[in-house]
Amino acid sequence: MTDQPSALIDAPLHKPAARTRVLSEADAVDIWIARWLRVRPKDLVGRYGCDTRRLYDIWWGKAFPASRARAQKLFAERYPEATERTVFGYRRIPRGTLHDPRQPGLFDPPRRIAP
Repeated sequence: MTDQPSALIDAPLHKPAARTRVLSEADAVDIWIARWLRVRPKDLVGRYGCDTRRLYDIWWGKAFPASRARAQKLFAERYPEATERTVFGYRRIPRGTLHDPRQPGLFDPPRRIAP
C-alpha cells in the first residue's frame, strides 16, 4: 500500500472552466452538417470546446451567415442519399400528429360542452 491518497479523493468537485475556442467558418459549416445529421448540441459543445450560445449564433445566422449555404452544398456532395429527406433549416420539424380540434390547448379558455 502507498501513502498517497487515491485520485478520486483528490479530484475537484467540479471541473475548472475550460478555455473556450473561437469558432471559424469551417467549424460553422461542420456544425450545420452535424445538425442535419442529428448530432446532439451537447456533443458539439464537447467536440468544439465552445459555449452552447456560439452554436445558436451560427444556427440563427448571427455568426457566419454564409456558412449555411456552403454547408448545404457540402452535405449534398458527402451524403447524396440523405439530401432528399433532410430539411436544410434550423427549425425542428414537428413529429407529432396535426392538432386535433377536439383537444384543447394548454392555455385555451375552457369550453362549454353542450348537453
